[in-house]
Amino acid sequence: MNFGFIIDNRKCIGCHACTVACKSEHQVPVGVNRTWVKYIEKGEFPDTRRLFSVMRCNHCADAPCVEICPVTALYTREDGIVDFDDRRCISCKACTQACPYDALYIHPETKTAAKCNYCSHRTDIGLEPACVVVCPEHAIVSGDMDNPNTEISKLLARETVSVRKQEKGTNPKLFYIDGDRVSLNPTATEIQDDYMWSSQATGVGKFAKYAEGRIAQSPLQEEMKRQNFVQIEPRKKARRVYDAPNKGVLWGWEVSAYVLTKAIATGAFILPILGDWLIGVPRQVKEFGAIVSFIFLAITGVLLIMDLGRPDRFLNVLFRPQWKSWLSRGAYFITGYGGILTAWLVANYFGYDRFLNYLEPLGIIFALLTAVYTAFLFAQAKGRDFWQSPMLGLHMILHALMAGMAVLLIAFQALKISYGYEFIFSRFTFALIIFHLITLAIELTTTHTTADAHATVKMIIKGEFSKKFWIGMIGVGNVLPLFWLFAGTKWAFLLAGVLILIGLWFAEDIWVKAPQRIPLS
Repeated sequence: MNFGFIIDNRKCIGCHACTVACKSEHQVPVGVNRTWVKYIEKGEFPDTRRLFSVMRCNHCADAPCVEICPVTALYTREDGIVDFDDRRCISCKACTQACPYDALYIHPETKTAAKCNYCSHRTDIGLEPACVVVCPEHAIVSGDMDNPNTEISKLLARETVSVRKQEKGTNPKLFYIDGDRVSLNPTATEIQDDYMWSSQATGVGKFAKYAEGRIAQSPLQEEMKRQNFVQIEPRKKARRVYDAPNKGVLWGWEVSAYVLTKAIATGAFILPILGDWLIGVPRQVKEFGAIVSFIFLAITGVLLIMDLGRPDRFLNVLFRPQWKSWLSRGAYFITGYGGILTAWLVANYFGYDRFLNYLEPLGIIFALLTAVYTAFLFAQAKGRDFWQSPMLGLHMILHALMAGMAVLLIAFQALKISYGYEFIFSRFTFALIIFHLITLAIELTTTHTTADAHATVKMIIKGEFSKKFWIGMIGVGNVLPLFWLFAGTKWAFLLAGVLILIGLWFAEDIWVKAPQRIPLS
């Protein structure tokens, strides 16, 4: 068996019966939806058209939400339905980033992920999903696509159908008959904070206020005032007039902070060890690096738990791991790295130097894995095209090395090591920053394969995040440290270290949040 859906847009009237039936069947709270209807208006007066598109989980044959879920809360049944078990969910929100169709939401009461599950409790006893039963126009068709006698199989055989985001390779099983590009493509129309119909929540008064606001935003406002008449602006392109609320940025400052603290925790250990192998740094530098790494790794763990909607279940990642998820793998890398750091500190305290010789190479391996695994986790988030960059892993390693160098430059004031070591480390930091700027230039100026990735780059360079990028990340975090590193004094090195850490915060915050601004539905 292989269940799927067909939405026949020739019949859909946008009545929202499917949305209401779904909410009633599954007790879905107000403000979130498993099924919803998007309205698009296109054309130019008088030749206009309104399109209705039913949005929901696509029950993909290769579901990225299943692969990224660290605790098998999401799984694919034998009949092809992508179902979920909210008893396992830790609400890491990774599935919401992996789904290219914006189908998942976080339940405001249980704090766990949820979505359309094909009404599996009805399907198991031979009934159709609630939305199919209630649709007055039979615009929603469900059934077994592998059975040639079902209605859905016959429709798929004779009708031209389209799917959303076929390029993602998820093999979605939600098909549209007469699907329009501007309706199915989320970036073809602009998302608004307010929609005409949703503005009527408090009656006519609010609608009048909404209409006033729309007129005030019109570029023809001054001309209308001058000539003292109201003119209807022609609709020259498609626009979104009704939609479900935007979920916003689900991975917020906690994730940005955890990427930064993880970079410090790994870089502060790697660099003193490598420095000792190459130039023989004082033992106190290695001790300081290991202590800083241990502290910031603990902070990283706290931030990861804080970001969970269900922090009480965080041990599920270790005790019930789903091994394809890089979040699960990362949890074990962090745990292993924490164990190695602890063993190093204990062995160093008791003077077991021979033991340290075995621990340090292993520690560098786990430190690198801890630093870079987030790039693979982001790559599993197929909903965010910008995170699919093959250079993201290189950025993670560079940021770890820069963060480690920044911490050491700050610490040199207290450690009181010879100026020769400071000079060598400062020149290495200088080279790291130059290399970082080169990789950024390559990343942001080369042609991106998708419109979403290109839009994210534009947002970073010229849009919402441009000030943070140019002033915070580039200016404060890269250009100014180059100047102070060249100055060559102890206080200049300290200031350079502080500025690098500030710049890295801006970098992580931009790279985490900017891709989430791109609409998925």
